[in-house]
Amino acid sequence: QVQLVESGGGLVQAGGSLRISCAASGRTLSALDMGWFRQAPGKAREFVSNIKWSVGLTSYADSVKGRFTISRDTAKNTVYLQMNSLKPEDAAVYYCAARLITSPNYNNWGQGTQVTVSS
Repeated sequence: QVQLVESGGGLVQAGGSLRISCAASGRTLSALDMGWFRQAPGKAREFVSNIKWSVGLTSYADSVKGRFTISRDTAKNTVYLQMNSLKPEDAAVYYCAARLITSPNYNNWGQGTQVTVSS
């Protein structure tokens, strides 16, 4: 089991930038895939990005490709999501999640952090 705590959400103007963080604890992270998801009001939770902890391999949803960057700090056991050129449609609660790289499902979730984008 891994514990995940997000931080860094807030209010930003359209076109602005924000970095959110996810601090992980409870087990070694080397066998994990860490992901960011988001959920806007009235919409389903959707995948944003993920990173394989041990090798740093990343992937992104098409809607954020070229604007968002996921990274990790292995010394701090923290995953970051740098969000640039934010749009009103990026507004959502952003959740950090973790799964074993051999698992099809993310089964550890943080509490979420709110990102609001004003137009």
